[in-house]
Amino acid sequence: MADYVGAIDQGTTSTRFMIFDHSGNEVGRHQLEHEQILPQAGWVEHNPVEIWERTSAVLQSTLNKTGLSAGDLCALGITNQRETAVVWDRNTGRPYYNAIVWQDTRTDRIASALEREGKGDTIRQKAGLPPATYFSGGKIQWILENVDGVRAAAERGDAIFGNTDTWLIWNLTGGRDGGVHCTDVTNASRTMLMNLETLDWDDELLGFFGIPRQMLPEIKPSSYTSGYGNTRGTGPLAGEVLITGDLGDQQAATVGQVCFAPGEAKNTYGTGNFMLLNTGTELIRSKAGLLSTVCYKFNDEDVVYALEGSIAVTGSAVQWLRDQLGIISGASQSEALARQVEDNGGVYFVPAFSGLFAPYWRSDARGAIVGLSRYNTNAHLARATLEAICYQSRDVIEAMEKDSGVHLEVLKVDGGVTMNELCMQIQSDVLGVDVSRPVVAETTALGAAYAAGLAVGFWKNTDELRQNWNEARHWSPQWSDDQRAEGYAKWKKAVERTLNWVDVD
Repeated sequence: MADYVGAIDQGTTSTRFMIFDHSGNEVGRHQLEHEQILPQAGWVEHNPVEIWERTSAVLQSTLNKTGLSAGDLCALGITNQRETAVVWDRNTGRPYYNAIVWQDTRTDRIASALEREGKGDTIRQKAGLPPATYFSGGKIQWILENVDGVRAAAERGDAIFGNTDTWLIWNLTGGRDGGVHCTDVTNASRTMLMNLETLDWDDELLGFFGIPRQMLPEIKPSSYTSGYGNTRGTGPLAGEVLITGDLGDQQAATVGQVCFAPGEAKNTYGTGNFMLLNTGTELIRSKAGLLSTVCYKFNDEDVVYALEGSIAVTGSAVQWLRDQLGIISGASQSEALARQVEDNGGVYFVPAFSGLFAPYWRSDARGAIVGLSRYNTNAHLARATLEAICYQSRDVIEAMEKDSGVHLEVLKVDGGVTMNELCMQIQSDVLGVDVSRPVVAETTALGAAYAAGLAVGFWKNTDELRQNWNEARHWSPQWSDDQRAEGYAKWKKAVERTLNWVDVD
């Protein structure tokens, strides 16, 4: 068997390819950003063709840098930004429209109409999700209703849909020349179209959105020994590497953090924040504003479920300081700037740029900076931005404890923002629990590699994966209970100021 596993991590702002050895160590990587297309307020798009081109480029560059070839990889895993919808022509391979990104809010009227018509409870019961702009179903409906010719093409079987995992698998396995149209259960569970109990597309849910069933990919396990298909064509992996792992990015990070036991949780800090709590084979229906979702399914084993708290804007709030306000030149500078002050100076920043996700689910909310006085500086705003990341995570943990009865003793963290030492200390202070970061912080790609490697026996079982996990850094709370309570109370007041800003029909 070959010595390595490859993982494509197709994220919201960039695509990377990483190669791992048997110990879970990174052997090589390359990463490229893609354009964020913002046609109007609330709209966020990506060019699917650019994403595919970037994917091919990072594959080639990583192999070049490591001196490896396709034959050195025993399997390939894919992980992806979830809920970002692509609709394309299976005959030409051309997208009918740009990918509509998970952050996009143009479908707010579709979501609110579902609630108004009494369909929301059915969607919650069957799909585990509230009607929201976040998920793929409304995005597909928007494309069918607003892009000329797509509905007719869909009814003919020519127009097909996928999240970005499906788009990449289809292209990797041949594209127009026999590309495989499939997804895994974790991605399918983010559409509002899959029944969590049957693990299949649900005709009643499809009817709510007017989506022809033939548009949808076949649903497969997340780790699949038979594979989704071999890499083909003339690209860098034309050596027939079997694709055997496919997970939405947050489920992949849960696998990468080896949260295989019920009650184990992780929080990923990326463009947004995403906390998942493994609930085992029990499907827990949230009463506190969380999502019931699929955690993973390995081959023929029982599906494992999770509770998830999704936060739309965390790391991207730091990008906003850089790109829109220009008060920092790079994301890493946010820590140095925030360290110039001892506290937030009374400033609270709620970055509800595209509404509030868990546990509020308020598409009418918009961002607000409150508590400003002439005393405040850009350093206070930088610190308030880091605190916003941490307070939003506390909102989710409070909801998770209500639903599950599990009190977290230690929070496992991963993702790019965890390199910000001050932010992680604030997270420990805000929560009042220890925070732990593993040696391999990019657990999303690692989880995809684990799923792929388990499928082909590169790793024998999950116990072997647990042995690979090692802690790199640990933070313990330094705030007093009074500090913690006062800060959180003011945060909740700030959240209230963001509500009812946008009129939603």
